[in-house]
Amino acid sequence: MKAVQIVELSGPRDALRVVDVPEPEASHPSTPGQGVVVEVHAAGVSFPEVLQTRGEYQVKPEVPFTPGSEVAGVVRSAPDDARVKPGDRVASFCMLGGWAEVAVAPAHFTFKLPDELEFAQGAGLVLNYHTAYFSLKTRGRLTEGETVLVHGAAGGVGTASLQIARGLGARTIAVVSSDEKERVAREAGADEVVRSDGAWKDQAKEISGGGVDVVIDPVGGDRFTDSLRSLREGGRVIVVGFTGGSIPEVRVNRLLLNNTEVIGAGWGAYVLSKPGLNVEIGEAIDRLIADGSVRPIVGARFPLEQAADALELIDGRGATGKVVLDVVP
Repeated sequence: MKAVQIVELSGPRDALRVVDVPEPEASHPSTPGQGVVVEVHAAGVSFPEVLQTRGEYQVKPEVPFTPGSEVAGVVRSAPDDARVKPGDRVASFCMLGGWAEVAVAPAHFTFKLPDELEFAQGAGLVLNYHTAYFSLKTRGRLTEGETVLVHGAAGGVGTASLQIARGLGARTIAVVSSDEKERVAREAGADEVVRSDGAWKDQAKEISGGGVDVVIDPVGGDRFTDSLRSLREGGRVIVVGFTGGSIPEVRVNRLLLNNTEVIGAGWGAYVLSKPGLNVEIGEAIDRLIADGSVRPIVGARFPLEQAADALELIDGRGATGKVVLDVVP
């Protein structure tokens, strides 16, 4: 089968090769039994794959290896006790091996793809939307009527967070850097939009009537302190990632002054050993899909052979929505 592999750690442009490799076996290293074999129609592209091309991600397989953690496609085979069966349309999280014509995912990370969504939308469903729900509800304790500020609001996690928050009854404020990203954030359902190069902290406090309840931050960097300052009493900053490059430090006196919190939301590491939680989050997201709250925003789409272009778009901060590789045109 055809696959894209990282063959050297030289960055997005030079690290990748399109190769012919054997189809994977049904066993999966992350599960003690058999995995779900998926004929891949679309594969998601995310910032971790950019880091993997440089050897900078925490997961460091030996080269060559096939990257790609998110796929959507059709089940070829599945264990008898899986919640999916051959022929089902599914969205799966496979951790590695997704940038190929066939991938294998753990049964507890494989979910039926609702009829309302196409394969390209399914390729951004598990990683982004499970992360958003886990961050907002499981870790952030979001309740109806609260206000959520979302950094990086036009990206994959950002658009997912806007939709999940609104689906849970929250008001949303998107932080973006351009007119195009504002358009995407509003398409994702943002109630208000502020600019990252402007007085967004003060604007957010004014919009929310004194401070927001929750900040979703997948960016990090130098805006983190103002995220803390934008909170109302009892507010929470949810740390999702550091796409901005630098990891901020917290002056804990700021937490004392207004009884605020900084909460880590490491979805993958947390849910890996908790199959039941994966099912719960999947069912919650299915309800939000059914009521129209969740519709993944698909951005740029590339054929499998142009995976390097997809990575460079993300690396250059030019991506909006979910970047997708179309494996089956």
